Amino acid sequence: MNAVVVMGASAGGVMALTEILAGIPADFPVPILVVMHIGDHPSMLPVLLGRRCALSVRHAGHHETLGPGMVLIAPPDRHLLVESEDGVLRTVLARGPKENHSRPAIDTLFRSAAAVCGEDTAGVILTGYLDDGVAGLQAIKACGGTVIVQDPADAIVPDMPRHAVDQVEVDFCVPLDGIAGVLVEWAVAPRVAQGEPAEVPQWLQVENRFATGGGEMHQLKYIATPSPYSCPECGGTLFSLNNARPCRFRCHTGHSFTLLALLQQQETAIEAALSAALRAVQEKENLAEQLATEYAARSLTPEPGYAALAQRARAEAEALRALLAGGGD
Repeated sequence: MNAVVVMGASAGGVMALTEILAGIPADFPVPILVVMHIGDHPSMLPVLLGRRCALSVRHAGHHETLGPGMVLIAPPDRHLLVESEDGVLRTVLARGPKENHSRPAIDTLFRSAAAVCGEDTAGVILTGYLDDGVAGLQAIKACGGTVIVQDPADAIVPDMPRHAVDQVEVDFCVPLDGIAGVLVEWAVAPRVAQGEPAEVPQWLQVENRFATGGGEMHQLKYIATPSPYSCPECGGTLFSLNNARPCRFRCHTGHSFTLLALLQQQETAIEAALSAALRAVQEKENLAEQLATEYAARSLTPEPGYAALAQRARAEAEALRALLAGGGD
């Protein structure tokens, strides 16, 4: 049985993952793969999770054979994916395009597992902001897998579980202390084949190519249409994925965003632009004041308006500070 459990968490995830893994027995027969949003920062997550877990917990390596008794964590700045070679499940580490401004990304792992393991995939979404994981759970469901979501009322940050419950046909929505039990029952339950395995949808195949950097621009036309938005990562045109609910975007280099994540990135870009403008205006004010002072010290007349220019720059700086502080809300 080529089965796999994939788990995704963000804010509040250390506590959530620790509690779940503490309830997984040493004879758990299915490998567990985990993505937590850590970016490119050094991570002690395997050490923290391993303190209360009966299984081996470590960062995943590239092309590592999957088997029972292991918990593999996506390492910093690498997507973790699953592939099958001659019927053997292996890991893939890739520095493909970021998704929702994250690498490693939850959806990337979930989609790859769905395409390879189909109905033998269990996807788990835990606490976190925004709606990461929804697209990955939809892929798992489309391929016949099982979807498990932490009860939003039980989550430290309920956004990710809440969006999952709203947008995905969830099999289990349970409090944190019940998830380990659900996984154990799922792992040991006999799964009777329902005829031919579900066909991997074209959109899933294309998106999986982009996750490893292998997608090409012309392939987007099969699954998406151009949108009026630009990618905050690379500046390229964002394509709106056909029939994606909630709305999702992907650019020709592979960066991917949900509508919520794109809004957040645009807010971040606006804040950076306002901060740069404030710095430039403050420097303009200081330079104009310096010129006005030099003209006055040398008794040069007429003074060519530098004092007035400094005053206008000071007013512009105040307006920018108000915007940055949310004074325009």
